Amino acid sequence: MDPSAQKDADGVPNNTQDLTVFVQNLLQQMQSRFQQMSDAIINRIDEMGSRIDDLEKSIGELMTQAGVDDAAGPPKSSDKS
Repeated sequence: MDPSAQKDADGVPNNTQDLTVFVQNLLQQMQSRFQQMSDAIINRIDEMGSRIDDLEKSIGELMTQAGVDDAAGPPKSSDKS
């Protein structure tokens, strides 16, 4: 952007070409920030998934140590004939 370009009180350029460049730069900054936030969210989701997997494994190990059958399995039917 031309440093001698005229701007209003808010720092927004007055002529069309400078305004176009200003808006393009602003959109690029917004896209970059959005991408950073998206990456951070995806990383947190991945981390939470790993922690849930570890928790499920620990619970399974505790259930095995306690002698409890897998609760996720189908219920056992009793044959009373």
